[in-house]
Amino acid sequence: MKRKIVLSMLAGALLFAPVLPVANAAIYSNGTSSANFTVSLTLLAHCQINATPLDFGTGGVAESAIDQQTTLAVTCTDTTPYNVGLDGGTAAGSTVGARLLAGTGDGNTDKTVNFQLYQDAGRTVAWGNTQGINTVEGTGNGSAQSITVYGRVPVQASPAPDRYQTTVTATVYF
Repeated sequence: MKRKIVLSMLAGALLFAPVLPVANAAIYSNGTSSANFTVSLTLLAHCQINATPLDFGTGGVAESAIDQQTTLAVTCTDTTPYNVGLDGGTAAGSTVGARLLAGTGDGNTDKTVNFQLYQDAGRTVAWGNTQGINTVEGTGNGSAQSITVYGRVPVQASPAPDRYQTTVTATVYF
């Protein structure tokens, strides 16, 4: 009995419940009007640079030159001209013309190893940081462009055993 009452009440509630409108767009036939709008994006010349480490490896006496290479990845907007420069590094006294790796061990930080960075595989053109003089130029194409850095540790008297290092900053000018 209770079940019949509940069902009757539900049926009555549904019978008198407001009907919700269905969301349909109306169709009109009186005419049309249109407007155009501009969509735009302004891209500025832009470049970014990434570098991978240059490791001359592990050795003993520097009796012969040690050559290694690494790469830089330069990504510039299409048609953007650029120059890439390399500074002298962070070792005290290091310059573009006379780069140095400095000892890292206690009591050895004043010891250095000479090295140089070059633009060419023959290691004849030193790579510096002065635009128009000793930087490498290119033109962006919108994708990463790989540039090889050629390094050399020349023959020299070997300092005390240690890990010798510096940090060179690669800069892209655009």
